[in-house]
Amino acid sequence: MLREVVFRTEDLSGADRFDFWREQVGRTHAPLDLRSEHAADYRAHQRVMELGAVHMWPTTHQSLTFRRTPRLIRQSDPESFHIGIPLRGTNRVAWDGQRAVHGAHEIQVYDSSRAFEVTCSNGADLFQGIGIEIPKAILHLPQHKMDQLFARAIRGTDGMGALLVQFVTRLAADTSAYQPCDGPRLGTVLVDLLSALFAHTLDADRVLPPETRTRTLVHRIRAHMQRNLHDPQLTPTSIAAAHHISASYLHRLFQGEDETVAAWIRRQRLERACRDLADPAMCATPIHSIAARWGFPRAADFTRAFRGAYGVPPKDFRRQALRAATVH
Repeated sequence: MLREVVFRTEDLSGADRFDFWREQVGRTHAPLDLRSEHAADYRAHQRVMELGAVHMWPTTHQSLTFRRTPRLIRQSDPESFHIGIPLRGTNRVAWDGQRAVHGAHEIQVYDSSRAFEVTCSNGADLFQGIGIEIPKAILHLPQHKMDQLFARAIRGTDGMGALLVQFVTRLAADTSAYQPCDGPRLGTVLVDLLSALFAHTLDADRVLPPETRTRTLVHRIRAHMQRNLHDPQLTPTSIAAAHHISASYLHRLFQGEDETVAAWIRRQRLERACRDLADPAMCATPIHSIAARWGFPRAADFTRAFRGAYGVPPKDFRRQALRAATVH
């Protein structure tokens, strides 16, 4: 599991909760002036995940207003960008005489060196969101470009924005598959995704280093393959066409991987079919339907591929898996 620190105000008495929360948020981001109508008995939960130099923090809390003031900037400036992504609720933002309201899955960028005010709320319910702290020095865009994105909403429901939101929400939901040593690698992926998203938004892709553009393209291709595993027509040729590259270039992109593009697709499909066959809730679903669901329209092809991967035909695997589930 990744290295992370968890904060819960419920662990403290009501009178101490908001002061504790103010201190923790200041450590996570930068010194902030916090206010809330619920300060007398504040409810909040936050996980801070260490991804090398980058920190990501899924958070749930009652309505809150935080201000980064000129006095606080003079007091301490970590020279970082804060990326805010509401998942449930809205961010009401005020800066330089301007105001805006950003809703769920709208990505925003704030600069620790600039003054602003943000109110996070979700009516009577808890606000839920993800914050990302990234040092300015490691983001692959110059400051004058980033200034254009300050407090601006970037769509997180399609294109590059959706790719970023999918990555951070899936990572926040389950870190059990990762070791602490994976943190810096995941941080590199996150920096690349953010850099590519910002460059795309600014139409400034040419300012990104070539290696960042290449890694981002690979992330986009992987996400495309994951979304389309059910499609029997998902092939290296169709993937290359969808990304406006040649099939030979696609294969070169994945030369450093442990398996070819076609082998990766087959393994992913078989793993998902294997999961469905072992699921008691799907015991009445015919095997050929599960096979078709994961891109194997011909039952004979599925049986042959499954036996080659797992050593038994899918029918026998299902029987053994369901028997084991019943025993436990």
